[in-house]
Amino acid sequence: MSRLTTLSLLVAGGLLASAPAFAAGSTVMVMTNGEGGQPMTLSLDKASVPAGDVTFKVHNSAMTEEHEMVLVKLKSANDQIPYNAAKHRVDESKLKSLGEVSDLKPGKDGQLKVKLAAGNYLLLCNIKGHFEAGMKANFTVTP
Repeated sequence: MSRLTTLSLLVAGGLLASAPAFAAGSTVMVMTNGEGGQPMTLSLDKASVPAGDVTFKVHNSAMTEEHEMVLVKLKSANDQIPYNAAKHRVDESKLKSLGEVSDLKPGKDGQLKVKLAAGNYLLLCNIKGHFEAGMKANFTVTP
């Protein structure tokens, strides 16, 4: 190998070694489950991630029930959620929704990619009656 080739390889290797690593962000696995008349759940594989790009991978493990996942930013961890009892739904017009995976059929998957700042968030299913049946999970983004 010539000295020029060796020098070129060393320089290229040094540039690659000093390049910043690609930041892929965080992934949160979300499982929705529950059938009419049974417990309704929305669970996360982690309750906290660092600020930045976050991908929520949502799976509806119900057999017959459609579910969704709505992401909202809270002012504080114990923020009161505006709920319309007559409609059995959260009043989304009074919340700051950051996106959702909607109309998720039984057994199907969906995903939501967002850039999140540090703070408190809530994931919920807002299909009629599902939120009040327990389909919600608090989520924290750290600085």
